[in-house]
Amino acid sequence: MGINKDQVDGRVKEAAGKVQEVAGRVTGKPTQELKGKIKKNVGAAQAEFGDAKERYKDSAEHDTKDTRP
Repeated sequence: MGINKDQVDGRVKEAAGKVQEVAGRVTGKPTQELKGKIKKNVGAAQAEFGDAKERYKDSAEHDTKDTRP
């Protein structure tokens, strides 16, 4: 299983969103906290999309291999 751009970008956004969320909570800025939560969830969705693409790609490669003796 490889790694694709959506997986990397999604996980980076997810981490950045978590940092922003915590920073907003610590500083008492609910708008920043909410923006962080949104960014974190968007990143998680993008990473999951990337994971699904890899699973599909791996499955398609497996299905195209000749399994006859």
